[in-house]
Amino acid sequence: MWKNAKKIAQSESVNPFVVELGALLHDIADHKFNDGDESIGVSKARKFLESLSVEENVIDHVEKIMVNISFKGGNFSQKFSSLELAVVQDADRLDAIGAIGIARAFNYGGFKGRELFNPAIHPEIGMTVEQYKKSTAPTINHFYEKLLLLKDRMNTEAGRKMAEQRHRFMEQYQKQFFMEWDGNY
Repeated sequence: MWKNAKKIAQSESVNPFVVELGALLHDIADHKFNDGDESIGVSKARKFLESLSVEENVIDHVEKIMVNISFKGGNFSQKFSSLELAVVQDADRLDAIGAIGIARAFNYGGFKGRELFNPAIHPEIGMTVEQYKKSTAPTINHFYEKLLLLKDRMNTEAGRKMAEQRHRFMEQYQKQFFMEWDGNY
């Protein structure tokens, strides 16, 4: 994710220090950690950056990136925007798609004890933030509920270009998955 952020930042007029810090620290505020308390990660990041004597305006910007980066069902309206957030958000979204994204999705699904696929459980598009956080749907549903939506939610031109190939790979993966599931090889 950090490498994606650095690559995208090269084609944008951004503060690369803020982008790199946002990329490195963004996930410690994720709802999946800290028992769902998203404020703990932001607080930890602030204390860490203060211990390094990072300027207050940089810390504030990184905190805002952490709070506003997440997908959360796709129905999350950001209260802050900046080019640095756009870059970090694109990098995070790129990390969620393609080969690494597929591996991450199945790893997390396994960790949560979710089924790979269940044809009786249909994807729910456009969940609320709370529904998204509480979802126990099979991992394949996550492709429809989030992963396949990300290509069209990229903020930067560089991010959109990088997302195209990864999106095609996920579509091909799904075709192969369902062929094998149905016994059609």
